[in-house]
Amino acid sequence: MQIIDAEAVHAALDYTALVEKLRRAFIDGADVPLRNHYTMEQADQRDATLLVMPAWRKGGHIVIKMLSVFPDNNLRGLPAISGQVLLLNGGNGVAMAMINGAALTVRRTACASALAASYLARPDSSELLMVGAGALAPHLIRAHAAVRPIKRVSVWNRNEEHAEAIVDGLKETGLEAKRVSDIATAIPTADVISCATLSLDPLVQGELLKPGAHVDLVGAFRPDMRETDDATVQRSTLFVDTRDGALQEGGDLVLPIKAGIISASDVQADLAELTAGTHPGRRNDDEITLFKSVGTAIEDLAAAELIADTLLSSNQTGENNS
Repeated sequence: MQIIDAEAVHAALDYTALVEKLRRAFIDGADVPLRNHYTMEQADQRDATLLVMPAWRKGGHIVIKMLSVFPDNNLRGLPAISGQVLLLNGGNGVAMAMINGAALTVRRTACASALAASYLARPDSSELLMVGAGALAPHLIRAHAAVRPIKRVSVWNRNEEHAEAIVDGLKETGLEAKRVSDIATAIPTADVISCATLSLDPLVQGELLKPGAHVDLVGAFRPDMRETDDATVQRSTLFVDTRDGALQEGGDLVLPIKAGIISASDVQADLAELTAGTHPGRRNDDEITLFKSVGTAIEDLAAAELIADTLLSSNQTGENNS
């Protein structure tokens, strides 16, 4: 069994290639049981979460992702998300590779948002506001820039040093990047607003969104978390990665549905429907679109398969591994 570290994962998962791999995966489908989601109470910090996410494709591969989320790890200088992805041979169940789960997760999550943006963001989108400065932020920026002509990036984060670090890291990309201290000043000019935080309270104010904006919500993965206010979901045409996940776990939709602000039927399409063409996505230049993602194991499967295609030798099928 091969061990594939974070550096190798990032090298193998080119943004453009992974967006297209995800597009094909949602079109083709896979067996994706509802993931197991466990809350782990902590004595001296916010509760942690353990996720176990399996997926498989008939005649293809099997993946099992085991992921932990410790929201307060930043206080210790540690990543909030860590874990592993086990890739199995679909014909005999033998392990082929253990893949760094944090690296795979940030890449596939960012590229799922970019896949959605390829249907939902205006084709001429050039200005992006990144809300949050965690491990996902640089990948979301680069993934969106792979599908839309992003030229200018503003980064907002409560910790301004972290935001400045993201800006510094973008210098070699050719993007014009800056840190903003007041999120309200950056929202009205942004074509794409991508949020990746663990916020419990709304950060994006819907009344400030300009016509034609696209809102990409990646953080706030629990029902009590929220990155946008009621006005945002009321003004937006709503889309999700999967209905089962986003309507049960994502507070940006769960909370306004519970309050009667919107209903589940207001969600127009998921990624499977967008990629299949059963919904056209954005309908006009002034429409405000919103994509809520909580993640699905079909994305892990697609990313692991791309890694297998690029890193594992063509004759490695798992028969002789233990």
